[in-house]
Amino acid sequence: MRVGLQAALSDANLDANQPNHQRQLAVSLSAIAPPGGRTAPLNLCLILDHSGSMNGRPLETVKQAANRIVDSLSVGDRLSIVAFDHKAKLIVPNQIIENPSRIKMEINKLQPSGGTAIDEGMLMGIEALAEGKKDTISQAFLLTDGENEHGDNSRCLKLAQLAAGYNLTLNTLGFGDHWNQDILEQIADAAGGTLSYIERPEEAVSEFDRLFSRIQTVGLTNAYLHLTLAPQVRLAELKPIAQVVPDTIELSVLQEGDTYVVRLGDLMLDAPRVVLANLYATQMPPGRQAIAHLQVRYDDPASGQQDLASDRIPIEANVVTTFQPAPNPQVQQHVLALAKYRQTQIAEAKLQAGDRTGAATMLQSAAKTALQMGDQGAATVLQENATRLQAGEQLSEADRKKTRIVSKTILQSP
Repeated sequence: MRVGLQAALSDANLDANQPNHQRQLAVSLSAIAPPGGRTAPLNLCLILDHSGSMNGRPLETVKQAANRIVDSLSVGDRLSIVAFDHKAKLIVPNQIIENPSRIKMEINKLQPSGGTAIDEGMLMGIEALAEGKKDTISQAFLLTDGENEHGDNSRCLKLAQLAAGYNLTLNTLGFGDHWNQDILEQIADAAGGTLSYIERPEEAVSEFDRLFSRIQTVGLTNAYLHLTLAPQVRLAELKPIAQVVPDTIELSVLQEGDTYVVRLGDLMLDAPRVVLANLYATQMPPGRQAIAHLQVRYDDPASGQQDLASDRIPIEANVVTTFQPAPNPQVQQHVLALAKYRQTQIAEAKLQAGDRTGAATMLQSAAKTALQMGDQGAATVLQENATRLQAGEQLSEADRKKTRIVSKTILQSP
């Protein structure tokens, strides 16, 4: 299995007469399987909140969703399950799927009780996942419906970073309206996963299925993008690189000599990851000029190989004396996706500061951006919430959580 790596500038033409230029570089990365190639087995851990607030239909639907996952696993896949309230318990140790009915029996025994300590569940889940990580695609689903009242949120983030360091991906699912969206988003972002929102109990099964389908397409893991810039080119100082597909995430950048390194995590077979780098270039002589080089380092769990390297590809700009813009429409879409996310972030910050008018204005801007990119679902949610604020209404917890989700991704139709 190898990396599919493509890149494009927001406008490949540069004006030779201008002293400075700003361009966005969109990099698309995916896994490409050879004919007849296979992906590695899954190593999945379900980390499930069974605190007292999950009583009744919430916990019953989560158990149903977990049972569906058990039935969906293939021969050779591994599973572990951790249940947590204010403490954690390993109810299914890490094992190859051989007796699904026994596993489902353990799931069905779960009863609601106690408070919520997300970090306790995370720690035990990471330990369980690590036992089966060799030559597998290691993922966790962390589901909770509440605040981390008996735990430490800073510890959650440290555990998420630890998981990423061990090449373990954590996906978070917020159930209902009372979970902390900042913490669950930060956990997912730090550990290379995705944030999901289960607004109503009946959505649990479909959301688990959607996430499971996504992780089944993972082909390569532990991917790092290496970006080497020409001497006349630099990265923006503030938030220089972000992922924009499949979810919008601000990415951390490390510098190693003249190369910038960004961890991307898993690469999927049918859905590329797209990252956007904000570049500044100084004046260059006319002609084709290499402004950067890209390379990806990654692991291939199906073959057991680690620290593989893709071909190193150049990024060229066309420096012209008679400038005509040549904007790339696809890169422009990615720029809009990032703008939608950042405008929504500003709106949330203004709302937290008590500036309802400013928040409404920024939500309207985000709605217009969503319309520009054809994201009708997000535009509707963002404009409705802007209208509520302008009318003097409060945004409900569900409104706020929908806003966060639509800011990060384009919702798929059911």
